Amino acid sequence: MDKIAIISDIHGNITALNAVLNDIKKRRINKIFCLGDCVTKCTHPDLVIDKVRETCDVILLGNCDYAICKPLLKSKKPWSRNIIGEERAKFIASLPISYEFYMSGHLIRLFHASPYRLDEIFNPMFSNKNSERSHLEIQADRLFENTKFINKNENDPIPDIIGFGHIHTPCLVRYKNKTIFNPGSVGVPVEMYNNDIEDKTNKFSTLASYIILEGYYGETELNSISFNSVRIPYDIKKEVEDLKKSDMPDKEKIIRTLISAIPNNP
Repeated sequence: MDKIAIISDIHGNITALNAVLNDIKKRRINKIFCLGDCVTKCTHPDLVIDKVRETCDVILLGNCDYAICKPLLKSKKPWSRNIIGEERAKFIASLPISYEFYMSGHLIRLFHASPYRLDEIFNPMFSNKNSERSHLEIQADRLFENTKFINKNENDPIPDIIGFGHIHTPCLVRYKNKTIFNPGSVGVPVEMYNNDIEDKTNKFSTLASYIILEGYYGETELNSISFNSVRIPYDIKKEVEDLKKSDMPDKEKIIRTLISAIPNNP
């Protein structure tokens, strides 16, 4: 059987990425697919981009990637853009929005957030209805649709499994005979109901996160498939120290999330 590691939302955290890649290597996983957002939040987006280019078989575009790396920035270049330089920014901006493949008879489609845009929010465990992001909240049906945004039309098959990132919280749900999964975040894990920075149990949600798909890659005949959600401890103190030493704007908010998994969303 084949094993595919699905990673997402690294956000410049090279320490967490290296810990995840070491775990992937130990497990002898065949392929690595990244669902986007290599940049912003932590201090080493340049090293993260270089590492995913070296190790990942598929890399998709995320919403933060697009915001930082789009060719025409009307305002002053963001902090992460200055760190990564123009060659890396051009590479990220050229990444595909979606990717699909068969595994054990299931058509699996991957993207960062939804087939309509890079920042829509599907979170089966937490509602954004009363937040400033309420206009981005979507229902599960929308995830399976064929759209121009991902270069699909009504004649294309509907996927059996959807994998997406963006919400930084791992989940696996069944919906109308289909499966939806999220690997969580490698670099900035979030637990949406966390609100107390002194809560000692937060440590169980600050671990780096990814998911392993196991089945028969490329096979269209129905067969065994499994989903393994993995949490990996890493040296959070090192990332916090790097942030403290940097001149990154709003770094206090990121430090708070790294050490507690408390979301920054209003």
